[in-house]
Amino acid sequence: MKNIIIGSVSEDAGKTSFIVGLGKALGQKFFYLKPFGDRLIYRKKRLWDYDSALITNIFGMEQSSDEMTIGFEHSKLCYMYDETGTKAKLVDMVHNLGDDNKPLFIEGGKDLTYGASVRLDTLSLVKFLGGKLVLVISGDEGTIMDDAAFVKKYVALSGVDYGIVINKVSNLEDYKNNNLRDIKEMGLNVLGVIPFEQSLTQLSMNFIAEKIQARIIAGDGGLNKRIRQIFVGAMSADMAAQTPLFKRMQKLLITSGDRTDMIAAALESDTAGIILTNNLVPSQNLLAKATGLNIPVLAVPFDTFQTAKQIDDMIPLLTKDDTERIDSLKTLVEQNVEIESIIG
Repeated sequence: MKNIIIGSVSEDAGKTSFIVGLGKALGQKFFYLKPFGDRLIYRKKRLWDYDSALITNIFGMEQSSDEMTIGFEHSKLCYMYDETGTKAKLVDMVHNLGDDNKPLFIEGGKDLTYGASVRLDTLSLVKFLGGKLVLVISGDEGTIMDDAAFVKKYVALSGVDYGIVINKVSNLEDYKNNNLRDIKEMGLNVLGVIPFEQSLTQLSMNFIAEKIQARIIAGDGGLNKRIRQIFVGAMSADMAAQTPLFKRMQKLLITSGDRTDMIAAALESDTAGIILTNNLVPSQNLLAKATGLNIPVLAVPFDTFQTAKQIDDMIPLLTKDDTERIDSLKTLVEQNVEIESIIG
């Protein structure tokens, strides 16, 4: 099998989404490892890495997600393995996958330095396992240029088969015409430039409900709806109705459960969901109307400010049921990445 180590210079560059798109575009089975888990979830009294569990569920991996990861904690890993032990463990994990002629995607930590103290950073994975290194970089034009320059100046790539994928570019054609040449002139091997896709950044009501552990009290048939705008209902309904943001499509309304005027106004407009704060619930008539319109209504114990802050801080992670976003990722990779140059 061919090892393909996928890392990023900075956090949230889109490594896992890139792997999902690449895996779907290949149309074939592949292996996956994420040696150092950095996005933790606690399920069934055990720690899991979210990305490993996601890949397992989307692609129906034969190995379980906990077999894809060595560990999660710096202190524990530092105690368990020295450099020789780390390399031996990694080699053993790859060997246990078998000799099937399928590519192996090995995902690095959240940025280029993460895991360096326990020898599980992206460059150590390349050193121990060999293979092709693919670095995903993203951000605004300046950030992308900074990351590319950093890779060229400070990352030891001599003798390494590598390439970079530039992700989440706002204006693809403009970027290719005006910025891409400068990066290529640095001598970097560019394997693809992927445009920014707004739908990939939108939260679903189902995702929000799970993340903030909200009670679903109406409209559960619309939980797959995605949020384009967030409106905090702290004003009167009449004033809100005159606000341009309130008139926008697929908005999420966050308001106290006793604001029946605001809730009623939201149900009369293009609303993707409503979150009621302070554990206050309106009349059954309003809830029945929301259910009839397939507008999810969630109830939470937090106040309006706390709820809005939690949602604002959320990262729109991919889920196994996000079929539309998964299909979008496949298309983006097929159209904008040199897949054969990566797979070989």
